[in-house]
Amino acid sequence: MDTLARIQSQIKNHDLLLYMKGTPQFPQCGFSGQVAHILKLCKAKYAYVNILENPDIRQTLPRYANWPTFPQLYLKGELIGGCDIVTELYESGELQKQLSEGGVIAQEMEAIAAQE
Repeated sequence: MDTLARIQSQIKNHDLLLYMKGTPQFPQCGFSGQVAHILKLCKAKYAYVNILENPDIRQTLPRYANWPTFPQLYLKGELIGGCDIVTELYESGELQKQLSEGGVIAQEMEAIAAQE
């Protein structure tokens, strides 16, 4: 499977997917850490891809998404945005509404590595 097909499959197969530097437990970038923290506060159930361990995805995803930076958060196949947008949506309460409507709020936060 080529990299573009892998990205498409990951986005399709996970209702909420975060492409980030590092992991939610050990973020390797402040922006990635902030988005993971916001998702924890929202008790979101999500998958993540550590782009530092996936250089092919790190190189291809910005062209696929037409979004140059990381992290990138996807809900139901649609790009929500990066750290600034996620933070603004969270502060306004809109993110919580979108996550709830998307069915990705759990009793407890759960982050799993996307394996594709």
